[in-house]
Amino acid sequence: MSAPDKPVAEPITRVDSLVEWMAAGCKPLEDWRIGTEHEKFVFHRGDLSPVPYEGERGIGQFLGQMQRFGWTPVREGENTIALKKDQASITLEPGGQLELSGAPLENIHQSCCEVQEHLRQVDEVARELDLGMIGLGFHPTAKRSEIPWMPKGRYGVMGNYMPKVGTLGLDMMLRTCTVQVNLDFSSETDMVRKFRVGLALQPLATALFANSPFVEGRPNGFLSYRSHVWTDTDNDRCGMLPFVFDRDMSFERYVEHVLDVPMYFVYREGRYIDVAGQSFRDFMQGRLPGLPGEYPSLSDWEDHLSTLFPEVRMKRFIEMRGADGGPWGRLCALPAFWVGLLYSESALDEAVQLIADWDVAEISELRDRVPREGLDTPFRGGTLRDVALEALAISRRGLADRARLDRRGRDEGHFLDLLDGIAQSGRTPAEELLEAWEQRWDHQVYPVFREFAY
Repeated sequence: MSAPDKPVAEPITRVDSLVEWMAAGCKPLEDWRIGTEHEKFVFHRGDLSPVPYEGERGIGQFLGQMQRFGWTPVREGENTIALKKDQASITLEPGGQLELSGAPLENIHQSCCEVQEHLRQVDEVARELDLGMIGLGFHPTAKRSEIPWMPKGRYGVMGNYMPKVGTLGLDMMLRTCTVQVNLDFSSETDMVRKFRVGLALQPLATALFANSPFVEGRPNGFLSYRSHVWTDTDNDRCGMLPFVFDRDMSFERYVEHVLDVPMYFVYREGRYIDVAGQSFRDFMQGRLPGLPGEYPSLSDWEDHLSTLFPEVRMKRFIEMRGADGGPWGRLCALPAFWVGLLYSESALDEAVQLIADWDVAEISELRDRVPREGLDTPFRGGTLRDVALEALAISRRGLADRARLDRRGRDEGHFLDLLDGIAQSGRTPAEELLEAWEQRWDHQVYPVFREFAY
């Protein structure tokens, strides 16, 4: 989410150019990669308060200190707002949440090593600045008004627009954290199969990773409040995308959907121009009210794609977006879960069969109920826990089929052990936190920073 100066490019005026661009993401199996992204809250160790950008112990200083590890700064005006190294980046979410967008790697062993090395680096710098970091789906103590905004132009545009289209959009921006994985596809048919499995099973991922039961120091009635926040953020760009299950689902169908999602901004000459609510279709015809007579480039299209927030998002790869942030072990478990399901042809066949007779109404109901009920969500005479056990077994078989071994001769399946424990017990991470709040923490939330910080 950086803002480098972008070269002048050919204007895009035809829909088929966008379809061709999306289809160019198809890769042969040997080139498939795994990109893990995760966010965490930064806090002052002394009073546990959120950290502003400015100051000797601020986020800006933190990014400066991280450059000792070979990270190159990306600036917007005078401010460093991201870091890049090789194919990875460290970026800032609106409320100072720190995100690692990992490099595209070949296996989960490498992804987990990347996570560990990143956490080692941020821990070294954080301790020098007396800061801490924690992975949760929603900030457990801070009010929205207590979260400082980061100095990124796109966030100003989005922050102004969010209250016009939902009641929780600012909370999404300022007080949520997630972990997601980005995965490849080989063809349009492969993309459709993976997209459908991803959407259908995204409520299951939300349940397994549910980790946001607190708001402003009290239980909020949800297991994944972060997931609930998305239900009233901006319905034009969020949700389950029922059309993905239609027979005519294709790259073109997704492009047509994206063209109808209102824009946020256009980046020109180092600044973000507010075009919130305006149409990319009009932009392609030179009739954008905010930039009359101008036409978009592929860079504008990529920016627009990045402002859609469905449960599964497609660019030139597919992003699985349903999980709360959490401790480092679960940061390795999420990519393992999806890679096992989607990167083995036999496992993908099983996953497709698992959801083959699910209808959109059932999936939508799961999406609506899971934030409160987690693995106890009723489904077809049982609960979502039953589906979890079956899906995890398929994923483990898929990882065994991939046979990517570490130095100890283990395949990637051991990264699912944490999720197997959650599914076997039926207790989500959020329920463990609520039990601690009730029994060990004397109805206080602050101990979460001590027990669950990285």
